[in-house]
Amino acid sequence: MKNRVAIITGAAMGLGFAAAKELASEGMDLVLVDYNDKSLNDAQVELEKDFPAVKIITIVADVSNEEAVKNYVDETVKVFGRIDALYNNAGIEGKQAGMTEYDVDVFKKVIDINLMGVYYGMRYVIPVMQEQKYGRIVNVASVGGIRGVLNQTPYVASKHAVSGMTKNAALEYGRDGILTNAIAPGAILTPMVAEAFKQVNPEDPQAAETEYAQRNPTKRLGKPEEVAKLVAFLLSEDNGYVSGQTIAVDGGESNIYGNS
Repeated sequence: MKNRVAIITGAAMGLGFAAAKELASEGMDLVLVDYNDKSLNDAQVELEKDFPAVKIITIVADVSNEEAVKNYVDETVKVFGRIDALYNNAGIEGKQAGMTEYDVDVFKKVIDINLMGVYYGMRYVIPVMQEQKYGRIVNVASVGGIRGVLNQTPYVASKHAVSGMTKNAALEYGRDGILTNAIAPGAILTPMVAEAFKQVNPEDPQAAETEYAQRNPTKRLGKPEEVAKLVAFLLSEDNGYVSGQTIAVDGGESNIYGNS
């Protein structure tokens, strides 16, 4: 992946940071995008220490703001002259509540970040990739993008929409050498998932985590680096013909939902 450039949103921690490490280990230059300035700086320092040959820039941005997204795309082209890969990873879970009781403002925020943030990323990156006649895009859906999840209506709605947009992008831009896929992680042990367990059981989030893991065929939660390996393949030239897919990364658990 040397001389290739990837944009990663939500890059400061969790799945985004794990992917940044994996791509940097392959020699890819990186544009790290996140709304948290301090965490973003910490991530850059760690990556530059471990991968000194890789060029890394950081951009603080709210992906739900269209102008901010356009800016991070423009800045990437200005610095590197190209965009080979986009990892549309930034997202939030929102709160857990029943459909009819859900706070409408929180609902809209989840949609703005999880859906519109992904759309804006593709809207402004794809024209750059069209000029190059090459590009790889990975959008983060979720197992919530292939099934229902109790008390998470806006999250599920946004992630199903991400999966749908991924299919359309694959259909519309495959002729330009652009392959677009989505991943559907299950319970991967990230800060966002840890926060979800706190909401499920505020008194003992570890108990909630253990209980959830027992339902998984592997009897454990996934690791961010396991997801990063798949992302790196999908964003690389090694992927020459996989497009329009939403790939579950959940230890096989989505195969038993509704049957247990």
